[in-house]
Amino acid sequence: MKTLLEIIKRSELYLRDKGIERPRREAEEVIADALGMRRLDLYMQFERPLSETELVNLRDPIVRRGNHEPTAYIAGSVQFSDLSIKVTSDVLIPRPETEILVEKIAETLKRKDLEGKILWDMCCGSGCIGHALKKKFPELTVILSDLSEKALAVARQNGEGVTFKQGDLFAPFKGEKCDFFVCNPPYVTDEEYATLTPEVQVEPKMALVGGLTFYERIAAELSNHINPEGMAWFELGSGQGEDVKKIFNGRGQVENDWSGHTRFFFLEID
Repeated sequence: MKTLLEIIKRSELYLRDKGIERPRREAEEVIADALGMRRLDLYMQFERPLSETELVNLRDPIVRRGNHEPTAYIAGSVQFSDLSIKVTSDVLIPRPETEILVEKIAETLKRKDLEGKILWDMCCGSGCIGHALKKKFPELTVILSDLSEKALAVARQNGEGVTFKQGDLFAPFKGEKCDFFVCNPPYVTDEEYATLTPEVQVEPKMALVGGLTFYERIAAELSNHINPEGMAWFELGSGQGEDVKKIFNGRGQVENDWSGHTRFFFLEID
């Protein structure tokens, strides 16, 4: 029987040959998840022999990682803002930057009376933003929307107590208004997309590529769908802050992520 350490080393070599960055760490993460362990726990069991069943269960995820499938898709979920968010190849994998956005929104909402207030999470993907905010503020009415029915099918599995709408931006909200608006739209340019890693290009392109188009479309309609004294929050591509501010006629506030890149845009409605 082969030991856990032997399998880790073999998997590391396999992933290195496949061009995977940090092959040892990636091997450990995939193996730990497949065995239902924490990565750090592997170090306490290096000499443990693996059963045939365990070896069979490890083979597929290692091959998938070697094909540059993201570890989040292999695991089927990620941790996001105290939630376990199910992810498939039909949705983007939630990023740490989006967790920062949720925390920034929460800092504002906790100072407000939310009774009877409505929040829309547009281009919701996995629903990570809307579900996280609903958990933090149960009294808030939260509606998640996306053009992709497949994405909404994933979002429906990630929480309860919210409403879902399918359609292109404001199309499913005819005649409706909200008090708070959140959107993490497709903002990667075509030029940027061509430079992305194979792991990122596995994610749905329609949820990635859009440049400034979605901000322009939202800016043209948002005032018709948000109540006075409402607020809107957006995630941005790095370096898009001033362009997005211009799209909203110079109003709003641009903020940075932890790396110092412009990443968020906040807008208060008169």
